[in-house]
Amino acid sequence: MRKLGIVWLLVILTTLCVNAQEVVYSSLKDFVAQRGDTLTTIHVEKRAKNQITLTGGADYKISVDDSESLSRYLKKRCYLVRADSALYVNCRKLRYKKMRFGAWYAPAMLLNGNIYFSALPLGSVAAGSSANMSVMLGGQLGDAIAASGQVSKRVYYEIDIVTGKVDFVGKDKMMLLLTDHPLLRAAYLKENSVSADVTGRYLRELAALKK
Repeated sequence: MRKLGIVWLLVILTTLCVNAQEVVYSSLKDFVAQRGDTLTTIHVEKRAKNQITLTGGADYKISVDDSESLSRYLKKRCYLVRADSALYVNCRKLRYKKMRFGAWYAPAMLLNGNIYFSALPLGSVAAGSSANMSVMLGGQLGDAIAASGQVSKRVYYEIDIVTGKVDFVGKDKMMLLLTDHPLLRAAYLKENSVSADVTGRYLRELAALKK
């Protein structure tokens, strides 16, 4: 019965309008192979700070207004969504050193064949101890405690497109990424932050140079 339900969802996904601007991928492998399904009715909602504080998770909720089944698919089974020119990765599918990011979607970008996304700092990446508490406590309570101290903080992570491994984009990784760009590298050396605002700026610079 469960298999029939999944097949039914995929049939709906593949028979919707061919002019759709949104493409959903059920796995990283499907994304690499560009085996996606199109939708026309995806709703991308920026989550409020109080929502993140109470339940944890990433910055964006993606759903289908008129279909609870498809919304459930997007929340629990989908890996990545491309909406027009924007990319969103499902944090429910991701782990950093066995720690979870929670539910919902984080904004992402492609660079050098890998995926980079911004999310709450976890574990040793976090500035304080609140994110570590979420690992010990687990569940929604742990997420809420973590989010209360980190709700406004974001850092970047890298998803290896081959292995699916998630790694923190700190100073050392950024220096490697900037190896062939001495001017950007010199400018980055003067920065004293690994926040998403700073890291994202240099990642976007690199992405623009690749075009």
